[in-house]
Amino acid sequence: MTNSQNTQNPLQSLTIRPFQVAIPQADVDDLQSRLERTRFATEVAGDGWEQGAPVSYLREMVDHWRTSFDWREQEARMNEFPHYLTEIDGQPIHFIHVRSQHADATPIVLTHTYPGSFVDFLDMIGPLTDPEAHGGKAEDAFHVVIPSLPGMGFSTPMVSGDWTMAKVARTWDTLMRGLGYPSYGAHGSDGGAMVSRELAMLNPEGFLGAHVLQLFAFPSGDPAEFEKMTPEDYAALEFAGWFQTVNGFALMNASRPQTIAAALSDSPVGQLAYNELFENFGRTESLLTRDQILAQVSLYWLTNTSAGAARYHYTEKSVEARVNEGAIGVTVFADDFRSMRPFAERDNTQIVSWTERPAGGHFASMEVPNDLAEEIRAFYAGR
Repeated sequence: MTNSQNTQNPLQSLTIRPFQVAIPQADVDDLQSRLERTRFATEVAGDGWEQGAPVSYLREMVDHWRTSFDWREQEARMNEFPHYLTEIDGQPIHFIHVRSQHADATPIVLTHTYPGSFVDFLDMIGPLTDPEAHGGKAEDAFHVVIPSLPGMGFSTPMVSGDWTMAKVARTWDTLMRGLGYPSYGAHGSDGGAMVSRELAMLNPEGFLGAHVLQLFAFPSGDPAEFEKMTPEDYAALEFAGWFQTVNGFALMNASRPQTIAAALSDSPVGQLAYNELFENFGRTESLLTRDQILAQVSLYWLTNTSAGAARYHYTEKSVEARVNEGAIGVTVFADDFRSMRPFAERDNTQIVSWTERPAGGHFASMEVPNDLAEEIRAFYAGR
């Protein structure tokens, strides 16, 4: 991997200040009080995941949240890494920035999921910045930048309602150049995969390509598109059909984001239930621990960012589909949304790698971080 210094593309100038995660104790106490006064929905005998998060699951998680989960412990984990704040086009942007000890490491911007956050990648920082300590080689090293999507986490408040993934991609390019990186790569899952694909389409000077966990490409209705379908592709199509039956959150966010934000902003348990994707919608393949899930849900609650998070589905629904001609690679994890290659190749003309992993799901960065680090290293080797 190389970090080419292209002097033809001028670097941006940003005002950057250090930041530390430090939620006021009054807010932590308020969360605890609300959990203690939770009014659960009426439980119906035989309730399972088919209709959403079961009351029995929520009772168990809330009990753990109240009695065992330690926000300050999670906060300390976050603060093991250097955080910063800047402003780009009037929008506050929060990010983690960790430079490798290897000066010629490849810069990379990692974009998180929905309903995730920068916390998605905490376990990835070591394997990427210090590969020799995690089964890699010195030439595999990365300088890592992990921003919070505008309107989410500490990239608040959202100063306008027109944030699309393409706009985020342009902002990330400004951020990376402002940090002194005229050449860099990108990785993401879920919304982060969409941002990374937008960067590939933008293809700014010095861009090294995008690595993603999903390429969201679907049938257009043309029967000829099915001629290249393999049994694996049909299985992926079946999974996509099943997913459509459980992704009511996306429909709600895309149609009435402020309505659902009102409910989520007033109920931490509502936020937990709404973020059921962490449990892979009850399919039980999720490898996340209770503390990993509650760290994410608590961050959403304590930063009151459900409105900003939900709005992306609303703005993206009016974005016209475009073909990506930039370099992109995908790793498909076994228990995640499975990209369908014929449709992915139709919508992305330069897929330079396609690999599959037998374990891990939608939140692979938290479930199997070393496996994902290997995939990212392999994609950028020699680029």
